[in-house]
Amino acid sequence: MKIAVLGTGLMGAPMAMRLLEAEHDVWVWNRDPSRAEPLRAGGAEVCETPVEAIAEAEFVITMLSDARAIVEVAFSPEARGVLRDRTLIQMATIDPQESRELAEAMQQAGGDYLEAPVLGSIPEATRGELIIMAGGEETVFQRCLPVLKALGPEPRLIGAVGQGAALKLAMNQLIAGLTTSFSLSLALVRHEGVDVDDFMEILRGSALYAPTFDKKLPRMLEGDYERPNFPLKHLDKDT
Repeated sequence: MKIAVLGTGLMGAPMAMRLLEAEHDVWVWNRDPSRAEPLRAGGAEVCETPVEAIAEAEFVITMLSDARAIVEVAFSPEARGVLRDRTLIQMATIDPQESRELAEAMQQAGGDYLEAPVLGSIPEATRGELIIMAGGEETVFQRCLPVLKALGPEPRLIGAVGQGAALKLAMNQLIAGLTTSFSLSLALVRHEGVDVDDFMEILRGSALYAPTFDKKLPRMLEGDYERPNFPLKHLDKDT
């Protein structure tokens, strides 16, 4: 299948690589071309403009920072002219109403729309193990499945456009709450000299445990917050 990926940042780049590994034809674009260039070695065509990528594709994946960026990139006057007969798969985290507005804009442009936000971070994207929560028409979802299955093993249609976006926001609220609570608890036990291994062993055996705690633990212990898998600026807009 011919796929354009608009946005090859922290998540977009490994997702594009997964599509290449699944032997899809991939055209990529990014505001900073240097972020897209490494994908050339994997077989991607690196485009100078979004319009160039869209024009080559059947499916257009957007993995951009927010709805405003999606509109600027995928619905510019130039891009609107090449969206007809394309299917836009919007995979970033935006709010339900923004997603519905994009669906309407895509319909007016003569194409189809599926929201498909993902749960998971860079490691899951690299392994093709993202949890995909789609919203849209059943026929469009079925048509997109070969694309989505390269990115996650069991893409799920949640309901109408907006419902997949709502579920993703609900998950991000949990991420925010769990991460904050765990960091505060960890800080308390360390401040009082409690052995962290004891803390974690008891936590893991309780109903309070969530696997994300062990994922966050090494960086919290080391104070290493460089190159985050999920930058706070992106979480802030979702909660």
